[in-house]
Amino acid sequence: MVDHPSVSAIIPTKNRVQNLEITIESLLRQTRLPDELILVDQSPEPSFTKPVSIPIHYIHDPGLSGLTAARNAAMKVASGDIWLFLDDDVVLEPTFLEEILAAYRPGVTGISGIITNYKRPPLGRLLWESIFMRGPFLDDRQRVYWNAAQIRDAAPIRVRQLTGALMSFRALAIRGLQFDMNLTGACPGEDLDFCASLPNGSILLISPKARLLHKRSPEGRSSVHWLALHAQVSYYLRERHWRHGLRSNVYFFWLNVGYMLAASLSSLKRVSPQPWRAWRDGLRKGAGLAKGNIQETRAPVLR
Repeated sequence: MVDHPSVSAIIPTKNRVQNLEITIESLLRQTRLPDELILVDQSPEPSFTKPVSIPIHYIHDPGLSGLTAARNAAMKVASGDIWLFLDDDVVLEPTFLEEILAAYRPGVTGISGIITNYKRPPLGRLLWESIFMRGPFLDDRQRVYWNAAQIRDAAPIRVRQLTGALMSFRALAIRGLQFDMNLTGACPGEDLDFCASLPNGSILLISPKARLLHKRSPEGRSSVHWLALHAQVSYYLRERHWRHGLRSNVYFFWLNVGYMLAASLSSLKRVSPQPWRAWRDGLRKGAGLAKGNIQETRAPVLR
């Protein structure tokens, strides 16, 4: 890696004018500024018109089909040695980018920062995930985020996947790759799919010293039952990456035992079959997305 790598900051945005301004303000207050900002705006009207102190590529295209399309458009024009992907509703601490770059060492493919405002889920959900999410379906990022306060000064932590809201990669490692265009809208699972598509042996790290808030703005986010999105993403990833091998199939079977248990308990609590339908619809959509037969659509909201 070059001694002083250049950085392309990539921010897709849609209909989040105020959040976007806060995100860009925090980016421009960095102790180490990016060398260029690539802003891909899918809003009906331009969301950002203010001058900035760094070179900017502003792409306004309401016709783009979602987050993955916006990121792919940005990657076509990015010129930096490091590509930093950010959501349009994050607030960076001033040393975020400096710490991201400090964590790169020879052989490292990608670095993420740490989200400081994610809370532990309720005990029941935590137990469910601990029991049923195994193997490639285990999300090892979340436990890092939950302990953000305790590990502020810790060394970088190796993980299997990075989070799209705050991930970076060496340009040489991902040039030629694309985010899956079958995913549209908010594109749940696009970051996991991208990381799973990296060459075997790729090293991904979270740097606890590179810190930000993720506001998780409600605009553009799905409000469907968690079972629908969870099942959609897991089936999509399984079909794309983990169909083969006894271990992967056992882990997927066990995960679906967990879905059945969660759907049954939720249906009993609601006195409604809707959670079962949410799980079924999520599996169906995940399979279709992986095969490119359908585009992502929203499952019915559970009342």
